[in-house]
Amino acid sequence: MNIGRLDWYLNGAIIMLCFAGLLSVSSTAPDIFWFQFLWIAIGFSLIFLLANFDWRSIVIHKQFVWGIYIIAILSLVLTYFLAPSIRGVRAWIEIGPFNFQMSELAKFALIIMYSSFFAKEHVGIAHVKNIFLSLIYFLIPAALVMAQPDLGSVLIMFGIWFGFLLVSGIKMRHLLISGLVIAVAFVVLWTSVFQQYQKDRIIGLFVPERDPLGVNYSVIQSKIAIGSAGFFGKGFNQGTQSQLGFLPEAQTDFIFAAFTEEWGFLGAIAVLMAFLVILMRIIKIGLLADNNFSKFICLGTLILFLLQFIMNIGSNLGLTPVVGVSFPFLSYGGSNLLVNCLLIGMIQGIKVYRRF
Repeated sequence: MNIGRLDWYLNGAIIMLCFAGLLSVSSTAPDIFWFQFLWIAIGFSLIFLLANFDWRSIVIHKQFVWGIYIIAILSLVLTYFLAPSIRGVRAWIEIGPFNFQMSELAKFALIIMYSSFFAKEHVGIAHVKNIFLSLIYFLIPAALVMAQPDLGSVLIMFGIWFGFLLVSGIKMRHLLISGLVIAVAFVVLWTSVFQQYQKDRIIGLFVPERDPLGVNYSVIQSKIAIGSAGFFGKGFNQGTQSQLGFLPEAQTDFIFAAFTEEWGFLGAIAVLMAFLVILMRIIKIGLLADNNFSKFICLGTLILFLLQFIMNIGSNLGLTPVVGVSFPFLSYGGSNLLVNCLLIGMIQGIKVYRRF
């Protein structure tokens, strides 16, 4: 492979976000710095490895697509029975010194499955049978993830399914019916499935002054960290909210607030611009792709990154519930990073092997 054919604007933006994340982790949680550095090294190795494959010749085989989907389902089943309870959630499988979150693999599998399915069926997606079938592909892993329970991952998986539907020519009446079904499903989930702390987080979103030392504590501290940063920030290791332990999960859920507190509005803009470059390069590669599967892989990745970004930034600013969603390439965590790199590696392969 000619390494020069990779999209280095895309790689450069990812490197910038990873560097910013490492900088923040080294300040707020230095004991896990080398773990994150190792995950980043493995992630970029995956990108360069996967960029060597012409995915057009691989994904035409149903065994490949179904194999990934079934592995993801079985992984979720094993997680439910074997994973230890961490903060009341059974979501991580222990592999040596590392914990891997299998719901991240399920998101990857859904993107592969939907890219294959919609590449063939998007013309006939208005048929109720196809809509229902695509819904089943979502419901099976979503039910297993909700049993952990992991509401954030379920919301992202739902967004992936609904995003594919929206761009595949679904008719308005079917969209309205889907909206009604979603509303009914939400009522059922609220009354029968959601745990009390999940309800409290949703209610806290609309009543920000409610329980300032409990459900809204993290968001309040995040707003203080961002609001007190100024243009240039307080400096490395000088963030009061993150350094003094007022800001929970400063290396994961609230890493944007922790980074902004120390590097200011200027640092926040740099991070946001790097993320925007990633989105724009994915869109460009998708538009230039020469087959539907490649286009849908780019679309699915775009939806995944956007949902993660919106839910993470939203929780930092009190605009969305706090449901434990990572900022792509910035937050600490190997599972999310590796899955994101898997998708980027496929996209780089799409660019390298695109027919001109």
